[in-house]
Amino acid sequence: MKGVILAAGKGSRISMRGKPKPLIPFLGLPLIERNIANLVSCGIRDFVVVVGYRADEVKSYVESLAEKYGINIQVIVNNEWDKENGWSVLKAEGQVQEPFVLIMSDHVYESEILESFLHRVERQPDGVILAVDYKTKAPGHIDLDDVTKVFTEDGKIKNIGKDIDKYNGFDTGLFFCSPVIFEAIRKSSSEGDTSLSGGIRQLAKEGKAQAFDIGDGIWYDVDTEEMFKKAEKYFLKKYNEPKQKINLDGPISRLLNRKISLLISRRLVYSEVTPMQVSVFSFILSVLAGLVFFLKGYVPLLLGGILAQISSVIDGVDGEIARMKNMRSEFGGWFDSVLDRYSDAFVLFGLAYHSTFHHNSFMCWLAGFLAIIGSFVNSYSADKYDGYLKKRLREGKKRVYFRVGRDLRVFIVFLGALANFPFTTLAALAALTNVENVRRIVVVMKGGKV
Repeated sequence: MKGVILAAGKGSRISMRGKPKPLIPFLGLPLIERNIANLVSCGIRDFVVVVGYRADEVKSYVESLAEKYGINIQVIVNNEWDKENGWSVLKAEGQVQEPFVLIMSDHVYESEILESFLHRVERQPDGVILAVDYKTKAPGHIDLDDVTKVFTEDGKIKNIGKDIDKYNGFDTGLFFCSPVIFEAIRKSSSEGDTSLSGGIRQLAKEGKAQAFDIGDGIWYDVDTEEMFKKAEKYFLKKYNEPKQKINLDGPISRLLNRKISLLISRRLVYSEVTPMQVSVFSFILSVLAGLVFFLKGYVPLLLGGILAQISSVIDGVDGEIARMKNMRSEFGGWFDSVLDRYSDAFVLFGLAYHSTFHHNSFMCWLAGFLAIIGSFVNSYSADKYDGYLKKRLREGKKRVYFRVGRDLRVFIVFLGALANFPFTTLAALAALTNVENVRRIVVVMKGGKV
């Protein structure tokens, strides 16, 4: 199945951002690339992109995505881009002889909408299916003055248009089309309506226009500055929510770190900073924290604790940027984990050394050793333990789990430094991490094979 993307419009209401609308960055990725990446993740590998306004600029960028994503892209230029969007659809006719997915370049969707829609349309007969949003009561994600409205009955589209009075849904700009759409648009054009909606109305008269309910899914048409900012705020949070119903973030990540890191990510995502660079920067902060702990006095202790906590916050930014900019990789996740283990060692070793300024050195080094070992095994056991929690979730268990992770360990270091209790902090971490490791072993052993 091919994906056809309409990217010919000027986007005058959002032109203050200085780029052709398809190339405006949305959370670090141009709008058109985000849609292509999302469709690629759903299995579509062949694309037809219709460009118009500043065609050379948009075409050049779109064609560069073919190698990046390993896909086929055919770019078609619509020199009549200032006309209604039905003309852009007709421009793609020579490139698609089979059913295809049609999407607008300036719309952004939750991945669940695309996945469920594409799963449905694989088994559909000749005609058109439109993904319809039935959430018409106080829809904060909709510009009611501009959205195309839809009226449906029994899953069939009866009417569609921006100015219809009777409606029960909204056109999301996501279609499954068979080639009959081209003849329908031509027929509508002969009657004076050159819009895609005109073609859909023609098919609706023949009973060939169906509606797909997107349910609770959220989408945005980012055609204005106001809707762009609303969409940005929503998807910033959405891209960093756990896909499972159970949040495997630790308590400090959920209540503190994630709130701060998202504010940082929202700004860095539009820069050239990469997730790898963020990981390294977080590691450097941890190393500095460990080195500062080698200095005597409360001020170095406090500064080290602050640096460690800042590093913990920054440690969440790399993953957030990677998810928003579609830069996730197995190596990146593994490399970040490796740096985290080194970071833990530097911080805890430095804290153990600082403790010797006030307490028996042997007990300090023993507590430091146990804290480092406990932290390492805590991280190592997390994979198996988290797998067990996911298994419990699949089985329908509702229990709420308290997770001891790196976020909590570093926060305890920060609190201990703030309170000027370096040795007590080490002893607490040694006890907490090792007891937690034993608990995990018992829980997983009793729970059976994961």
